[in-house]
Amino acid sequence: MLQEIFASPVEDKIFYAVLVFSWTVYIWEAYLACRQRKIYRTTMHVPTELGKIMDSETFEKSRLYQLDKSNFGFWSGLYSEAEGTLILLLGGIPFLWKVSGILTARFGFGPEYEISQSLVFLMLATLFSAFTGLPWSLYNTFVIEEKHGFNQQILVTIYADYIAPLFDKFTPLPDGELKSEIESMSKSICFPLTKIYVVEGSKRSSHSNAYFYGFFKNKRIVLFDTLLEDYSPLNKPGEKEPGTGEENEVAGNESKTKPKNKKQGCSNPEVLAVLGHELGHWKLGHTVKNIVISQMNSFLCFFLFAVLIGRKELFVAFGFHDTQPTLIGLMIIFQFIFSPYNELLSFCLTVLSRRFEFQADAFARNMGRSSELYSALIKLNKDNLGFPVADWLFSMWHYSHPPLLERLRALTGPKQD
Repeated sequence: MLQEIFASPVEDKIFYAVLVFSWTVYIWEAYLACRQRKIYRTTMHVPTELGKIMDSETFEKSRLYQLDKSNFGFWSGLYSEAEGTLILLLGGIPFLWKVSGILTARFGFGPEYEISQSLVFLMLATLFSAFTGLPWSLYNTFVIEEKHGFNQQILVTIYADYIAPLFDKFTPLPDGELKSEIESMSKSICFPLTKIYVVEGSKRSSHSNAYFYGFFKNKRIVLFDTLLEDYSPLNKPGEKEPGTGEENEVAGNESKTKPKNKKQGCSNPEVLAVLGHELGHWKLGHTVKNIVISQMNSFLCFFLFAVLIGRKELFVAFGFHDTQPTLIGLMIIFQFIFSPYNELLSFCLTVLSRRFEFQADAFARNMGRSSELYSALIKLNKDNLGFPVADWLFSMWHYSHPPLLERLRALTGPKQD
């Protein structure tokens, strides 16, 4: 079999190389996921570092949720890989291109109207992808997410991701101790702060976050209301926790006897520690470095695309013997030919991102906010239902942020320049 492949034309070698690499990546990812699932199954107790803040109920909920997600990811990943292989082997891409040509011809557009055929091809490909992925999406939504109490977020995914962000309410942070401390901290590192906003992130999810944006001397800081104890709706009297409804009211006095969870969000000193971390990214030039890397990568990719787009053997390898559509060229080059480069680049960027996170933590620590950042990281991990224990190889390959325990140990270890 291998001798036949090596003796075959270059087009066949390209095609089989793409398939082999795709399955190699899938097997590698499946192996890493298997290592992480073992962590989910065997880590039954809260780590010592988190014992005083994270309760066992939250830890177990996170563990079971991540375990279910990992099992789901294995089967959905296997399905996607098998589907992609069959599409390539059966000539699905040239077939769909042919169908799109037939449809555009019925509307009076000939082969010279390649852009029209490309648009129809994209629509057909999108519909096919949505149809074949629908069962997995429904299972994830109504079985896994609802099982773990996340249905109130998932059922409005389209609204949350594409509509709600257009209507988020940004409220200026009122004058007070927190605002004064933020302004003072920004001034101490020459951060050109102009405005501070609180955004109603709780409308979309319970996740906590903070970020800054703006060009040059016009920077703005945005705090999610879920990050702030004083603003989080979950902490206000009379507010119901997400996912609670009439079914909880039926429980009557029995539910009232259960201890309430700790407040969501962080105290003001912890918020300042989180912002110290974010401002560390700015002060250390991480944002600029990421932009430069992104631009260099874009330039390299489009340069290589210009070099490769004229190579007929690439099109022949995927079933296009008589035509070389630009859209198909984009798909072949960026999705298949660049796969090894993309995997390597992704890993390098993950390593770099983790290094940046440690440096930003160290920056906040050098500002004297080590203990506050320590407790804030635990709270944010809990609010975002993150599992704090990770296999070292899985996290090295996948996590753009270091695992929680690694960050906590770095904060309590000896200071580094």
